[in-house]
Amino acid sequence: MARARGRLVRDIADQGVFDGEPEWREAFAAVPRHLFVPSYFGPSAGGWRRMWGEDPDPGRRRSWLEGVYTDTPLATRLRDGELLSSSSQPSLMARMLAELRVRDGDRVLEIGAGTGWNAALLAYRLGSAHVTTVDLDPDITDSARRHLDAAGLHPHVVTGDGARGCRADAPYDRILATCALDTVPRPWLEQTRPGGLILTPFATGLVRLTVHGPDRAEGRFLPTPAYFVPLRGTEPRTAGEPSAKGVARHVLDNERFRFLLTLTAGRLTPAEALEVWQREHHPVRERFGLTADAGTLTAWLDDPEGPYRWRLT
Repeated sequence: MARARGRLVRDIADQGVFDGEPEWREAFAAVPRHLFVPSYFGPSAGGWRRMWGEDPDPGRRRSWLEGVYTDTPLATRLRDGELLSSSSQPSLMARMLAELRVRDGDRVLEIGAGTGWNAALLAYRLGSAHVTTVDLDPDITDSARRHLDAAGLHPHVVTGDGARGCRADAPYDRILATCALDTVPRPWLEQTRPGGLILTPFATGLVRLTVHGPDRAEGRFLPTPAYFVPLRGTEPRTAGEPSAKGVARHVLDNERFRFLLTLTAGRLTPAEALEVWQREHHPVRERFGLTADAGTLTAWLDDPEGPYRWRLT
């Protein structure tokens, strides 16, 4: 297991994720992923097959371990074939943690406990007393606590609505969401210190917001594509029909164009989005941003006060 873990850490490091943040390489090397995914579901003909570390077949146990320490997301909880929870791709987790820019003494709230591995990495880096993780599903929080106990780490695991944050442990220096939302909940702003950061999936990207007060935050998207399970009780943003009239298939299949469609869903038609896309020379994610202000949420291109602004809520 140690050899497999070391190989995964090297694979992530080779992508440059740990550059400038060596503390995260140490955390990934120290906190074993297999304690947090004792079983997961892999795709098979006609559905899913369960992989688990206690399988009596040694070949299937080896396959389980190989999957755990491969740089890939793992489906950990299903209901009627629907994915409810997963362990995110390790390199994406590492990139998000590095982009969170934590420093010693910071307090962090994680939205979406998942398996508990992300909270464990944060707790190893900052100390358990500085980390809170919240999830709506008591089955998820119960299993996360068991996994964390097995790893000898004890952040505060809370069963509750992540959109409401966790006032009991506020204020926070950082909030990290590991599930997709359709908005930036005001309680997150209220529970983050001015100057603190919120890093959250939105549309099909990751946006890092600087909090300026209890009702305002603003920031740009990171270059990284990101696809997360929606926060329980919410619906993901949609990107429109792939066969939208007037937009060529190769454009609709372009991942960055679909990001623009998803970000502006309900505000721009596919044809209008195509006009922006062509006029602005196929803008990359980093040119887009979000502003949360007094209960409204606005997406923009290049400049929050510029000509390309779309009020989302």
